[in-house]
Amino acid sequence: MKIGLFDHVEDGARPVAQLYDERIGFAAAADAAGFYCLHVAEHHATPLNLVPVPGIYLAAVALETKRLRLGPLVYLLPLYSPLRLIEEICMLDHLSHGRLDIGVGRGVSPYELEFHNVMHDDSRDIFFEAYECVKTGLVSETFSFKSSRYLYNEVPIALRPLQQPHPPLWYASSSEIGSTWAGEHGLHYVTLGPTAMAKANITAFKDALAKRGRPAQPKPEFAGGVVIGVQRHIFVADTDAEAHRVYKPAMDVHLANLNWLRVWKKDTGLTSRLKIPHGTSYEEMVAHGGIIAGSPQTVRAEIERQATELGINYLLTYLFLGNMSLKDAMRSLELFRTEVMPHVEKL
Repeated sequence: MKIGLFDHVEDGARPVAQLYDERIGFAAAADAAGFYCLHVAEHHATPLNLVPVPGIYLAAVALETKRLRLGPLVYLLPLYSPLRLIEEICMLDHLSHGRLDIGVGRGVSPYELEFHNVMHDDSRDIFFEAYECVKTGLVSETFSFKSSRYLYNEVPIALRPLQQPHPPLWYASSSEIGSTWAGEHGLHYVTLGPTAMAKANITAFKDALAKRGRPAQPKPEFAGGVVIGVQRHIFVADTDAEAHRVYKPAMDVHLANLNWLRVWKKDTGLTSRLKIPHGTSYEEMVAHGGIIAGSPQTVRAEIERQATELGINYLLTYLFLGNMSLKDAMRSLELFRTEVMPHVEKL
């Protein structure tokens, strides 16, 4: 089992420059602890995400880390000029000395897409075209591509990726439809949500990948050459009670940030990311498996239980969120590093 780190870099009730400094320092600590990869989300016009241009943030993180792989999870492809994104990916791959992993997706929030004049109902088709366009450009010396939305004719690609043929591609999905697409295309894969839902998604991915036969770009460090992961909020303290006392308030802020745009829009329906059943409270998320919190012994046992049930080889931890202080996040990270991680890595 390999262990990754996920972050939205959300509003933490302190100056943004301080927030960035703290998060970059935290990433450096995760690097030293032996985490596999830092993945950051892309969201727009919401306190849920203060790094809406993930490439800039990851370039800063690359300078402060040595082994940690880095990648958006995900780039919202319908919002980009494919040629400009190809150039950004190539830059980041070199700035990180070949540590880049590229997550791609269409975006789960209709509000954010519409702010960019992209209609949610159109975004899936746009994503499919953009994905093929970007993938083609990353392996081209002279780039030509024609679709209903994109037209490139013999564009010289002067800057090529360091990793050949290109950095590994990932897909994150909260549905069986998206999970099946990821498996059909052989991408590395992460899901989230209640354990029962995550299990159904992972089964859909595995079935589709088995029909395909092999991952598109194998990672030999993972069993079967493919990442099969689940994201979990993980909070570690000396006791179960202390973990809940310290981290519940931060999770409450995070849940409010998840819902912020829906509230701002006065949307009482489920036309937002609430279609993903994260949970409406800390307690509900503990009950369905999305949060794993407690003493090192409690956290180890729950991770082992879920890993066995889900059949994963990648645990994507979400350790630092909401208005959590750097001190509390670092304490949880240290307990995870010393008392949980050595056991989990053996799974």
